[in-house]
Parts: sequence; C-alpha cells; structure tokens
Amino acid sequence: MDIKNKTVVRSMDIVNLFIDHTELTFQEVIDRSGIPKTSVYRMLLSLEEMGFLEKGPDLKYRLGLLFLTFGHLVSSRLDIRKIAYPIMENLHNDVKEAVNLIIKQGDEAVYIEKIDRNQKVRLYTAIGRRSPLYAGACSRIILSYLPETEIDAYMESVELKPFAMGTITDKDHLIETIGQAKKDGYTISNSELENHTSAIAAPIFDYKGDVIAGISIAGMEANYQDENIPTFAAKAIEAAKEISQCLGYLNR
Repeated sequence: MDIKNKTVVRSMDIVNLFIDHTELTFQEVIDRSGIPKTSVYRMLLSLEEMGFLEKGPDLKYRLGLLFLTFGHLVSSRLDIRKIAYPIMENLHNDVKEAVNLIIKQGDEAVYIEKIDRNQKVRLYTAIGRRSPLYAGACSRIILSYLPETEIDAYMESVELKPFAMGTITDKDHLIETIGQAKKDGYTISNSELENHTSAIAAPIFDYKGDVIAGISIAGMEANYQDENIPTFAAKAIEAAKEISQCLGYLNR
C-alpha cells in the first residue's frame, strides 16, 4: 500500500469513528484510532477543510454537513424494488411461496413488487393493489413499526372494515396484534384480505431507522400452520434485514 492510499484508509478510519460517536475530542480520536498524533492532526485538518468533519466551539469534532448532502443523494437514488428483487427471488425459490413487497402511501399500503412463479396456486396480489394498514400481514407490519404518535393518530381516525372473514375489526385486538408484532419482529395474517390465504411479514427500514416497507411470504392458509410458521417467519425476517442493510440501515 503506497503512502497516499494509506492516508486515505486512515482518514476513513477516523471518519468511521463517528458512526458510533456523535462527537470526539482530538485526544479521543487518537486513542480510538490508534493513529499517531501528528498524523491525526493532519488528517483532521484536511477532513475539516473538505467539509467531512467540523470542529465546534467546544473543540470537539463532529460529522460535517457534507454528509447530510451525501445522505440525501444516496437515499433519493436508491430504488427499493431493484435492491429487493434479487433477495425476494432467493426467498421465493427457497420457500416456493409468493413473496410481496409493500410500501406505505398515506394511510394505505401499496404492492410494488411480487414474485410467485413457483407457486402452485397464485394469489390475487397484483402490483399496484392497495390495502389499509390494519389489514393483511405486510400492511400491518408497517403500521406496527411506525412511531407511537402516528399509530395513536391512525387508531383514532381509522374505521376497521372487513375485507374477508379474518379481517381484524376490533381496535383492542389490533393494538394487541401490533404489540405482538413488535415483540416477535414479524406478524401473521389469516384470511384478512382474501379468504383461505395467509401471509407472514417482516419490516424493512431505511438508513434513518424508519420503517418504509414490508416483505411478506404469502400463500394458501393450509401451508401456514404449526412448524411452517417459525420457519417462514425466520426467513422473512432475514430477507427484510438484508434489504434494510442495503438501504443503509445499521441496526445499532
């Protein structure tokens, strides 16, 4: 490794310290990086001049506003469908059940991608279909991980209407189901949007830690019994985590 490359790598080592630390003093940077004092001084000066770091009146270093610009650019250019599709495809080939990707739009959830090639009986979950946030596993997993204030406001305003024989129409039951979803990391639905169908869904988060989508495994209700439930749940959670990580979610 030549000297220039070594300097770049060490500079990134310093920047990476601020992933876990909001602010650091000059000495703390030295102690945590293990880089010699004179080198740290030069690198901090350069990083500050370029806008990657800023030094406050308290002489502590923090990430510069340049990262805010980069963050907005990266997030705006991420296409969740493109990122999720290969992960969805692997999941579909593994479980041989339909796999759906849903995002939130207002008080509804919208199906933006689905894969069901290997499924013997196909479900009616067309791309573009909308469902209320309370009905269906993939919709409700988004609702479950919204901030408490948003959940409370939604519960105050929503009217729970039935779509199929298993749709949740009692608000106390819905609140209980939301709490269980947060505890388990997934939620399950049975005959909520279509009779005799089931789904298991897990939440997808962006780089800020906000829930922005849900991924579900879905199929005929008979396949979502007993030992299949924890198996499908674990696979949905793992796929959701992989997509979230690609979107910059650190899960710290």
